[in-house]
Amino acid sequence: MLLMASACSGPAFGSDDKENVLPEIVVSTPGYRTTGTKSELKPIDAPMSYEIYDNELLTARQVDSVNEALRYVPGVTPESRPTVTIFDQYTIRGFESYRNYYDGLPLQYNGLWNLAPQIDAFATQSVEVLKGPTSVLYGSAPPGGMVNQTAKQPQSQQETLVRTRIGTNNLRELAVDSTGALSDTVDYRLIALTRRKDGQQKTTEEERHTIAPSVTWHVGDNTKVNFNLYHQQDPKMVPSTPLPALGTLYRANYGSLDSDAYAGDRNWAGFDREATLAGWKFEHKFNDTLTFLQNFRYTDANGFQRNTYNMGLEDDGRTLTRSAYFTDESQNGFVVDNQLAIKLQAGATAHRLLAGVEYQKLNSHVRYGDTLGSGTPSINLAAPNYRLMNAATLPVDFYTERHAIKQSQLGLYLQDEMQWGGLTLLGGLRRDHYKSDDDSTSVFSGFPADDETRISQRKTSGRVAALYRFGNGVAPYVNYSQSFEPTPGVDSVTGDPFKPTTARQVETGLKYKSKDNRTELTAAYFDLRKQNVVVNTADFLRFTQTGEVQSKGVELAWRQLLTEKMDMTLAFTHLDSTITKNRLNPALEGKTPVWVADKQASAWMNYYATPDLELSGGVRYVGKSQIDEANTDTVPSYTLFDVAASYRLNKTFRVGLTVSNLFDKRYVGACFDANNCWMGAERSIELSLYTTF
Repeated sequence: MLLMASACSGPAFGSDDKENVLPEIVVSTPGYRTTGTKSELKPIDAPMSYEIYDNELLTARQVDSVNEALRYVPGVTPESRPTVTIFDQYTIRGFESYRNYYDGLPLQYNGLWNLAPQIDAFATQSVEVLKGPTSVLYGSAPPGGMVNQTAKQPQSQQETLVRTRIGTNNLRELAVDSTGALSDTVDYRLIALTRRKDGQQKTTEEERHTIAPSVTWHVGDNTKVNFNLYHQQDPKMVPSTPLPALGTLYRANYGSLDSDAYAGDRNWAGFDREATLAGWKFEHKFNDTLTFLQNFRYTDANGFQRNTYNMGLEDDGRTLTRSAYFTDESQNGFVVDNQLAIKLQAGATAHRLLAGVEYQKLNSHVRYGDTLGSGTPSINLAAPNYRLMNAATLPVDFYTERHAIKQSQLGLYLQDEMQWGGLTLLGGLRRDHYKSDDDSTSVFSGFPADDETRISQRKTSGRVAALYRFGNGVAPYVNYSQSFEPTPGVDSVTGDPFKPTTARQVETGLKYKSKDNRTELTAAYFDLRKQNVVVNTADFLRFTQTGEVQSKGVELAWRQLLTEKMDMTLAFTHLDSTITKNRLNPALEGKTPVWVADKQASAWMNYYATPDLELSGGVRYVGKSQIDEANTDTVPSYTLFDVAASYRLNKTFRVGLTVSNLFDKRYVGACFDANNCWMGAERSIELSLYTTF
């Protein structure tokens, strides 16, 4: 099938492009259907904000994570915690997300603790960003949207790529990507990677080892099955260790902290994670009108974290009191999505019906221990000593928790995609039943307590959308969509169990693609409201489910082929995110949530100097965000510059160079409050050698 490159796609054409057009990217994957509709509808023809960022772009910018891939995406505030590597945190259309999808299925995560699998960008074919509520096809999900990484798939043509990479922070990497035919009916792909580097924060380290084999068996002309395995060990990762605003955002009496400042301890802090994902995709075409796809994945993961959190600065403004804690987590589960696609023709109207049943189950076990500040050494940020803690003597048993968590979700969905001339209509409904059982035991200073949390919530989500494509390439569209997130607890005002937190969005937009494919424009205006939000009093003693957050804004993207040797992409976002209802703390009404930048703008240009030499550069602006929920101050905006270059030595060897944050600008990425801020990503220089044979 054919997928359009996104409005921010990377180098996809060279100086020998005789037609001077923006080409389409051919994605040949078994059972793949686009993220936005689970059908073959191209993003440019879909009545929603939906973009694909292809492997060529990820490679050119030497992207390693989803956070890095989202740096130039309109509507997304990426890298809220740029120095943290254990998860990807970003906001889409003003709403926070930790959740990524992999090949159309969620990377299973209990949403409560720290063990969230990550897929390395080297094993990723594309990063697809769908904005707005997505529950109509995916069940429980944050309202801002979703990010889906598609996997590299086996190909029949034999090719092997070896990448060696070095860079700042002592980066060392070796990666292999090999694909080809094992027989006339079986293709394979093998991806392997090992990477080591120092973390940005002093004394921290990162280490990753990945292996991902897969095979596709073409059983017959109408049947194929793909078996896939993804195993990743991350023995050294950087957990979230914040710094106070004094020293980062504000100048302290000792000056300002450098971008590599750290409030942790080498003898204690770290994160060790291991994850195995195994699955299959089975696709059978009964005839020209009926196709069945089953997408299944099993996940087994474990992670152990030691870290600290801040308890405030002492009166001297430099001594930071800390509490040490650990989390020991394991989880296993599976998710299966069964899709039946039917093509019908009723006169001049073509229908593509999609009926699906998705079921997922996840079991988690968690141990947690915390000193609550007892017996925990403080750190002098003006002259830090990173070896103050003794893991053997820290009283992390002062407060402990144990959890056994069982979660499941069953979803039934139906979608009708209708086309009549230039008109595309889309309608869908999904009914979900989400259940969660959390049995916990806690011990505080020797005193035990037990607790049980049970959730059983049902929700119906819908979407209706329309797009009309005129003959001149202009395509206006409108859509309405809904989402939900399960919510545990009891309303202290009404005494009733909480209902799911819901969201609804109205979006209208315009897409344009010129007949010669040289110009592509997208524009969207949206009004997104998250409702049934749990709010609380300042002392956290009362909770009720009457909160509402509204996010509305404008997103623009323009991709232009300037000459046969040069193209550019521009993007702009204006976002107005506001707490509109908070019954228990009305002082927060009218305030802007943290993590969210009010404006964003970016530009990227590619220049193909010769058939072998490609030069690229970009600038990205991220506007101000709030320092805390009361909006007492703002985190300043920042502007960063990036460059990339690629030179092909011959048919076998190619070298690549990327520099992120070219001028090594010191900035603060985001703050949650005055005690919790995270420095921005410092300059990164990476040199790669690609060997193809």
